[in-house]
Amino acid sequence: MMKTVKRLQMWVWLLVLPLMSMGARVAFAQTQPAAAASSVVSGQAAGQVDISKLTGVEACAHCHSSAVEQIGKTAHAETSQLHAAAELSGAGAVTNCDGCHGSGKAHADAELLAERNDTKDPAAKTLIFDFGAKTTTPEMINKQCLTCHASGPNHLNSPNSFHRQNDVSCVNCHAPHHAATKENLLVKAQPELCYGCHLQQRSQFNMPFRHRVNEGLVKCTDCHDQHGSDGVWESDHLTRQVRTSGAGDVVCFKCHTDKQGPFVYEHGSVRTSGCATCHIPHGGANVHMLKYSNVNLLCLRCHTASATAHAPVMDAQNSTQQQACTLCHVQIHGSNFRDIFFR
Repeated sequence: MMKTVKRLQMWVWLLVLPLMSMGARVAFAQTQPAAAASSVVSGQAAGQVDISKLTGVEACAHCHSSAVEQIGKTAHAETSQLHAAAELSGAGAVTNCDGCHGSGKAHADAELLAERNDTKDPAAKTLIFDFGAKTTTPEMINKQCLTCHASGPNHLNSPNSFHRQNDVSCVNCHAPHHAATKENLLVKAQPELCYGCHLQQRSQFNMPFRHRVNEGLVKCTDCHDQHGSDGVWESDHLTRQVRTSGAGDVVCFKCHTDKQGPFVYEHGSVRTSGCATCHIPHGGANVHMLKYSNVNLLCLRCHTASATAHAPVMDAQNSTQQQACTLCHVQIHGSNFRDIFFR
């Protein structure tokens, strides 16, 4: 009898368990759509933004999210720095963006109002300083940037800049929001940035004898102050924005220290006109970047008279004894022993 009861209980459980499992699945299926719908609704609520309440950087980021994100990775993101810039420009430090773009409240209010009304307001773009606008001149851009940067050591000679005189603005070389280089926020890395305008120098740096700019050993800004320096006529060309000195030779001595001296007997051309009297600074077809392939012709540009009353380069013994002036005058940059630079 007991065995029969146990068998009946076993069969009951075998029938009940599947029914209970089926019921649970039905109940879960009935509640799942409601839960999913609730989740979607809550997600929509979270994604909605009340644009009427946006202020400050949030208002700027609503339309310019990429620009705000990128500038947050640069030195311009420092709040105190941009607020100080806004105060100097008279914009009023309402947002961090005001430091460069001026007060953006009127612009943001107009754009957000147009968005709420599902319209466009072309005049809204004129309510803020737009660096990329067609009506914005290089002079206006430079003035805006120099509000902060004019007092820096790298911009003291900005009024003398050949870039400024040729209507090159700061944003032609710098991209505060989407820079290609972290250092100095350049549009492109050197030297490609400089080659965009200076095509002649690009060809010179491809010559057989050149400074190693393309290889990255020297940068254009190692020798030139891109923001401005003095410029004077040197030999037959204008020295443009060379660092350290107007003549340009001091910047050469940064690397070529053995040519600097001081010497007891100086070579007059070096003293008065600088290195570019004989050398092409960027690069050329001749050894040592000399202006002439024949050294004698280079020397005779100044030394047209000689102690023997004739030009050495025209001497009959030129091929054997007078192949090059520098075979004898070896210390041509200057000497401490002889005024004719023999040693």
